[in-house]
Amino acid sequence: MALNVFDHDEYRPPVWKSYLYQLQQEAPHPRRLTCTSEVDNRPKYYGREYHGMISREEADQLLSQAEGSYLIRESQRQPGTYTLALRFGNQTRNFRLYHDGKHFVGEKRFESIHDLVTDALITLYVETKAAEYIAKMTINPIYEHVGYTTLNQEPALKEHLPLSPETPDGPIPAKDDHNTEERLSSLVRRSTLKESDLAPKYEKVHNFKVHTFRGPHWCEYCANFMWGLIAQGVKCADCGLNVHKQCSKVVPNDCQPDLRHVKKVYSCDLTTLVKAHNTKRPMVVDMCIQELEARGLQSEGLYRISGFSELIEDVKLAFDRDGEKADISANAYEDINIITGALKLYFRELPIPLITYDAYPRFIEAAKITDPEKRLESLHEALKLLPPAHYETLRYLMAHLKRSRVVQHEKDNLMSSENLGIVFGPTLMRAPDLDAMTALNDIRYQRLVVESLITNEDVLF
Repeated sequence: MALNVFDHDEYRPPVWKSYLYQLQQEAPHPRRLTCTSEVDNRPKYYGREYHGMISREEADQLLSQAEGSYLIRESQRQPGTYTLALRFGNQTRNFRLYHDGKHFVGEKRFESIHDLVTDALITLYVETKAAEYIAKMTINPIYEHVGYTTLNQEPALKEHLPLSPETPDGPIPAKDDHNTEERLSSLVRRSTLKESDLAPKYEKVHNFKVHTFRGPHWCEYCANFMWGLIAQGVKCADCGLNVHKQCSKVVPNDCQPDLRHVKKVYSCDLTTLVKAHNTKRPMVVDMCIQELEARGLQSEGLYRISGFSELIEDVKLAFDRDGEKADISANAYEDINIITGALKLYFRELPIPLITYDAYPRFIEAAKITDPEKRLESLHEALKLLPPAHYETLRYLMAHLKRSRVVQHEKDNLMSSENLGIVFGPTLMRAPDLDAMTALNDIRYQRLVVESLITNEDVLF
């Protein structure tokens, strides 16, 4: 059960588990076995650890003296390919070695062979000694007991957090009131902050990326040490959660984006943006639509006529820089087409379209149905596939487009639901990995989807 974040007296800093940290400290150290003679045709990115074309047996004999010793040899079976021979567990292990500017035998890439071998020895030692322990790491995680909220209010951070949380396994940094929040683990920060009652309850998956942690780090899901020299785990690019790669597979879809990680508005995942800013919809959508309805509904060719691209780019930069404080008033941008252009550009640059890739086929199938009632039913079912933040934004946009057409303005702006469908179809929908011909054929159905959503907005939403 998650901790009630209002009861600060009940909070206890997590106790980080030290077993894997101790194992990393015990891991064998790399011992380079240098070649005493000159070797012809030695690749320039290898040093004296390169022994040329020797057999597995010769390499085994050379390495048998010390645990952690290593050398590089050219393969006899496949000349021109190279093998890292490494002594571990009283046997020689051979790994195909690659170089593309960095050295690697798997996913991780290293600046030097020494770093690669150091990481390999740590990984082999920890995963050999603690295989059963690691397999059970995700059972009874600390994540479920400590809870998870986002950093919403800076004052709350300074008021409620202790200056130095208990971290038994790592060194305690020197006291520095100015940078206190930067020292604390993101788990501790999130667990002690009040969650806003106004935050929309949108579910969001974490945006995990492989990450290299400097200094000792512990997983914020299972509380175990994150071993290795580089790429020890993954970090959520949106909220900062640090976990093992295997733990990332079982972390709940409860990402609470932090504005220190979400630094732009355009080209940002829609759900990430609204959760980071604690809004129901992207502020770009709300602010542009409010500006349009205040002064632009009678503008001829609304949404069809393009504004100057340079000024549209200015609006984009203003939102990325200033967020909800961006000035898009008539004083800043007299031409309303600049505002419509900025809104359309926002939708075009979404990494996941407003009508998502997953839902796209169902909307296209609905558009192909000729019977109006059945098409409406099919669209209603397709809307259920949209993530809540996408659904809410689409609902708000369709209501706006219907108002701009119906409330005595079509005579002025000349934009019917059909015309708006032509403009917004390819803006709100993008074919997921379809061939060019299929995508081209889908354009008419994209128009029909948006036209139907506008016409039937009061029934579908």
